[in-house]
Amino acid sequence: DLATALNERGQVRYLRVEFAAAVRDFTAAIECQPGFEVPYYNRGLVRYRLGDFDEAIQDFRKVLELNPHFEDAALSLHQAILDKEEKQKRGY
Repeated sequence: DLATALNERGQVRYLRVEFAAAVRDFTAAIECQPGFEVPYYNRGLVRYRLGDFDEAIQDFRKVLELNPHFEDAALSLHQAILDKEEKQKRGY
């Protein structure tokens, strides 16, 4: 289906370090199928990597709302919160 195809294209773009394009694809996949948790997770990973911790945390929380058993999302959420706190402590 279209949401899966957009998610897969986003993953390819992520691996190519085309982060803005990957975020657009993951967002489009979410718009096509809002209950599909995987593109939220993938978009959260990109946002995390870019240091956009608030947006990453929001995406990881949405994944867990849709699928409470998504262990990688729980781990990523925890790490994003820790890294956000560390960034705040260091003042940047």
